[in-house]
Amino acid sequence: MNKFVLTGWLMAPIAIVSGLWFMIDRDAARKSRDQFARLALASNSRVAEPAPASPSTMIRPEYLPQGFTLIVKDLTGLASTQSPIHLASSWNGWDPSDRTQQLEPRSDGRWQIVIPKGRPDTPIAFKFTRGSWDLEELDTELKVINNRSLPPIDKSKLGPDERPVFEFEVPKWGDQRPTSAQRPDLNPYYEVKSDSTIRRLQVPGGGIVADNGQRDLLVYLPPGYDAPENKGKTYPVLYMQDGQNLFMKLPNVPAEWGLDEAADRLIKSGAIEPLIIVGIPHQGAARASEYSPFEIVQGASPRGDDYVRWLTGVVMPRVERAFRVKTGPENTAIGGSSLGALIAAEAGARHPDKFGKLYLESMSGLGKSAVTLKHFESVARWPARVYFGMGTMEAGKDEASRESNQSYLAHAADFAERLKAAGATVDANNTDAEHTEAAWAARAEAALKFLFPAKGK
Repeated sequence: MNKFVLTGWLMAPIAIVSGLWFMIDRDAARKSRDQFARLALASNSRVAEPAPASPSTMIRPEYLPQGFTLIVKDLTGLASTQSPIHLASSWNGWDPSDRTQQLEPRSDGRWQIVIPKGRPDTPIAFKFTRGSWDLEELDTELKVINNRSLPPIDKSKLGPDERPVFEFEVPKWGDQRPTSAQRPDLNPYYEVKSDSTIRRLQVPGGGIVADNGQRDLLVYLPPGYDAPENKGKTYPVLYMQDGQNLFMKLPNVPAEWGLDEAADRLIKSGAIEPLIIVGIPHQGAARASEYSPFEIVQGASPRGDDYVRWLTGVVMPRVERAFRVKTGPENTAIGGSSLGALIAAEAGARHPDKFGKLYLESMSGLGKSAVTLKHFESVARWPARVYFGMGTMEAGKDEASRESNQSYLAHAADFAERLKAAGATVDANNTDAEHTEAAWAARAEAALKFLFPAKGK
C-alpha cells in the first residue's frame, strides 16, 4: 500500500473526531452567547422577576369578602366523625362546639372548613378543638398553644373571588395529657390558687341559664376583711365579667388579669380604697350571646338584655346580702374586657343610677364599622367615672393591621369624647399593647387607682 494512502487512512479517524469536537465546541459557544444575551435582556426587562408585593396589595385574609379556607392535618389520628374538629374563634364567641364551625373530613385524611364570607373590620383569632375545651389542640409537649391568627397575603395574586387556603397541623389534643393537667375549672369546685382571700358565692340562672341552673361567683375580699376590728366596715364593689380569668391562670387562656395581686398591692400601700371584686364567670358556649346587647358576633343571638336584668336583679342583691358591700352608684363599678367591656358599658348606660363607675378594656365593636359607637350614640347619661383602656395594636402587630389599629384608636377617642360630653370623668389609657389578658393585667393598677382612689387622693 502506498505510504501516503496508508497515512491518510490512519489519520482519518483523528480528523473526523477533531471536526466533530470543533462543531460541538462552536455550538456550545453559540448557546453560551445566546444564554448570555437572554440573561442580559432579562436583566433589563421588567418582567424577568416578579416584583415584590406592594404594601397596598397586602391584606388580612379575613377582610376579603369572599372568605378563606382552613385545612387541618390531625397528626394524632384521633379526630373522627364521632369526634370531629371544630373552629373556636373570636368570631363565634370562642364556642368550642359550634356546629356551624365544624370541619369536614377530606378524602386525603385532612379536615377542612370554608369560611364563605369575611368581615371588614375584625381580625380572627382561633384554635381547633374536638368539641370542648378539654379537647383543645395542644403542642407536642401537651401544653396549651397561643391563639392562632392568619398571616397577611398579597391580594394581587388571587383570582376573582378566589379564596386563599391556609394549612395547619395539630400535634396533640387535650385528652392526651395526664388527668392532673386537665382544666381545673371543669370541676365546679376547683381550688382558686391565690394568696388573697377568694370566696365562692352560688347564684341561680344567668342571661342564658346554665345547664344546672347555677353559677359560682368568685369574690375577692380585701386584706383585713375578716379582722374583728373591721366587722362593721363596708366596702365599695367592682363587678367584673369573665370571672374565670381574673384571679388565676387557667390552661385555656394565655394569661390572667391578676386583679387580686394588683388590689392587694395597692390596698396595702394605701394607694386605693379597700374594695370587694366580684368575678362573674361567663357561661361558656353562650358567652357571646350573654355579652352581646346587639348583633355583633356571627351566629350569636344577642341576649344582653337578659344578662343585664339578671346582673342587676339577681347577682347584685345576692352579693349585697352575703358581703358587707357599700351600696349606691358612687360605690359600685362594673367592668370587663372585649365583649365583657361591651356588656359592662351596656349595663352602665342603662343603669347609671346603679353603676357610678365603668372599667372598660379593649371594648369590642370599635373597628372599622364602629358598631359600638352607633349603638350608644343616643345615650345621654353615663356613669360619672370611666376608665377606658385600649391598645395601639388591638388588631395585631403586622403591617396589614395598621389601618384597623388606627380605626380602633380613632373610634376609641371618639367614644371617650362622647363620655366626657355626657359629663363623665374619663381616663383614656392607650398603651402599646395587643388584645390580650397580659395587656389588661399591665393596666390593672392604673384602672384601680383611677376608679377607687384612697380617700384624700
